[in-house]
Amino acid sequence: MRNTAISKHGLERRRSQLGDLQRHLLMQEQQFAALHRQVQGFVDRYVEALSASYLELDALESQLHCAVDYLAEALRGNGIEVRRPKAPQATALPILPRLPQGAPLLPEPCDGWVELAPPPLKTLFRRAAMRLHPDFARTDADRLRREQQMMRVNQAYAASDRAQLEALLLAAGEDPVRVTGGNADAVRHWLTRTEYAVQGRLRVVQAHLLLLTTHPMHQLCQAIARAEATGLDPLGVMALRLRGQIEQLRRELYIGQRLKTKPGLAQAFLRRRVELVGAAAPH
Repeated sequence: MRNTAISKHGLERRRSQLGDLQRHLLMQEQQFAALHRQVQGFVDRYVEALSASYLELDALESQLHCAVDYLAEALRGNGIEVRRPKAPQATALPILPRLPQGAPLLPEPCDGWVELAPPPLKTLFRRAAMRLHPDFARTDADRLRREQQMMRVNQAYAASDRAQLEALLLAAGEDPVRVTGGNADAVRHWLTRTEYAVQGRLRVVQAHLLLLTTHPMHQLCQAIARAEATGLDPLGVMALRLRGQIEQLRRELYIGQRLKTKPGLAQAFLRRRVELVGAAAPH
């Protein structure tokens, strides 16, 4: 019975569609790679221009928090309960989404499309006899092995056990296509699995492309590029603002470290810090 799982025309049409899908996937991967390089280049500029200031700011925030904790303990020792501000969080360096490595695709079945009907049971029996008959033995051990195999061949043929005959022939080295017929089922299976894999990979790439497109650093990159196109220096402005915040924190740290003996001013200072950064969870 001829294997009609997929026609030759259907195979060519699906193979062409698969090629189109793979080319679209490649374009999407290239688009992600180009955008990633562009945004990563901006991130490198951003870190080079501002990371030192952010590190200094984080260090001052940490020192100020320690000073505030010290004040709160001193006030509590005097019987005055106060809320403490939240602990500062270190500034995180921007991390862009990375596209995971795709799994390799299944290889296409050997010999491509083969239109060959499965041979009759009698033909399989004759081929088995030609391969396994004891008269073709070269040694006594080989004859004994062949006799045992031919016994199994005769039993399978007598029982019309096609699966057993096929298994014996394949084990003896017979060409799989000459045993089971055309490979349309294998081709169809390969096409289906490959289509599914490429479509799945495409969804992964498109999801990561969306993540990268909506990433805050991509949006900042676009905004700064527009500003720089008009002759402005937005990164320089951001650096100046950070310097201003650093100077402000230095002043607050200077004050906070000197309020231990002034409960009223210490309470006011703590309230202000809580308003700025929020209150810590109660112990």
